[in-house]
Amino acid sequence: MTPKQLAAEKSRLVADALAEGFSVVRITGPDAIPLAPGRLQAFLRDGHHGSMAWMEETAERRADPKVLWPDVRTVIMLGLNYGPEEDPRGLLSARDRGNISVYARNRDYHDIIKGKLKQVAGRLAARTGHEVKVFVDTAPVMEKPLGEAAGLGWQGKHTNLVSREFGSWLFLGSIFTALELPVDAPERDHCGKCRACLDACPTNAFPTPYRIDARRCISYLTIENAGPIPREFRVAMGNRIYGCDDCLAACPWNKFAKASAEMKLKARPEYEGPKLAELAALDDAAFRAFFSGSPVKRIGRDRFVRNVLVAIGNSGDAGLLEAVRRLLDDPAPVVRGAAVWALSRLAPDELVALGLAAMESEPDATVLEEWRAAQSAS
Repeated sequence: MTPKQLAAEKSRLVADALAEGFSVVRITGPDAIPLAPGRLQAFLRDGHHGSMAWMEETAERRADPKVLWPDVRTVIMLGLNYGPEEDPRGLLSARDRGNISVYARNRDYHDIIKGKLKQVAGRLAARTGHEVKVFVDTAPVMEKPLGEAAGLGWQGKHTNLVSREFGSWLFLGSIFTALELPVDAPERDHCGKCRACLDACPTNAFPTPYRIDARRCISYLTIENAGPIPREFRVAMGNRIYGCDDCLAACPWNKFAKASAEMKLKARPEYEGPKLAELAALDDAAFRAFFSGSPVKRIGRDRFVRNVLVAIGNSGDAGLLEAVRRLLDDPAPVVRGAAVWALSRLAPDELVALGLAAMESEPDATVLEEWRAAQSAS
């Protein structure tokens, strides 16, 4: 194709993607992130990925799009606005309710974006005859550095992509193609001296600006972490039961963002501040039904109820004690351990009587440690 034809094809592609519902489309080359491999290695070397072993396993492919797919000539980066109508931190004061991250308050964004990507990519392949591949989040693609290189925005001090038009509220997806399209200019950093996102983090998860230690991040702790929530972070979790929006919501660039009309249509009102007592009562079947089609379902009932119990322990609401007592005998050790901690927060006077009997029959070492720690602190 001639340069003129390629430019025309790029225009058609962008128009098609916008018509499909994407908010912004930009294009870059597969070699546009030369600093990314070194930064990824430093992140892994410092152990900041925590238990996410898959990041090490896919590091080579993640760092270089050409390793992931040698035939790629162009990376098309697409963003979908998911901006909320209100600051999601408002729910943090509702201590008897759970706060679910904004991105998970509607249908699973992986499904939403992947369907759109396939439509756009399929039409591009049909028009040009060039092979395409689509990726969204779960694939080993460094979407944020590529998004910056393409001009969607820049990686802010919270390490997430920031857009002058959409703030910190963009879902990202990518289309790799063997067609070499004209590229867009990268976006420069507009954070300046601002550190609002860093100061907003409840657990100080940013050792320095532009670096995150996932092991301290509430999103990691409530989603990726399979074991007990480390004690040092439990109080800071508050009522955050799935993810955390604090660093995103604090970004001043959000004042230019508009609420997403598309996400509003797919919103699940039942996920906006659900009652902790009702969530604590969910068994596996009820959990799967309640979170059908939601990304929350991916973590499973046990991990989720663990999060709910930490929130209950932070609620100060003695009316939630019965929910806690029922879960002291739960089949899942991670749930039983969290119930012990919640009990120690709401009714420490019950620990001695209940603990002696429970510790005699408790087979799990981590739960036994929860009993010991709770009793020594009371």
